[in-house]
Amino acid sequence: MNYHAINFKQKFSKFDHHWSPRVIAEMNDYQFKLVKVEGEFVWHDHQDTDEVFIVIEGVLDIKFEDGKVTLQAGEMYVVPKGVRHKPCAAQECKILLVEPKGVVNTGDADSELRADNDVWI
Repeated sequence: MNYHAINFKQKFSKFDHHWSPRVIAEMNDYQFKLVKVEGEFVWHDHQDTDEVFIVIEGVLDIKFEDGKVTLQAGEMYVVPKGVRHKPCAAQECKILLVEPKGVVNTGDADSELRADNDVWI
């Protein structure tokens, strides 16, 4: 077996695209994905799963129909399944997502921001 740590900084250096999650590890039926975000995403929800946002660097706003939460580096928030939300970042923000394999980043929304699944770095 090959034992080595996964370095977030090194992995983030391997891609530049915003709103395009990259898989760095799997655990059971879950994937750990790094994503760079900037600007506004699309309003969407995930009917079958909660979604966790863990901010590694920067500031992320997650807007809801009745408010918002602001996350700083070192903070996280779990959006319950079925809750419409819209992630936004005024400046580039680096995030770790943990979600079941096959989850579509735009959820129920049909958007040009829909990313391919299972893209590994």
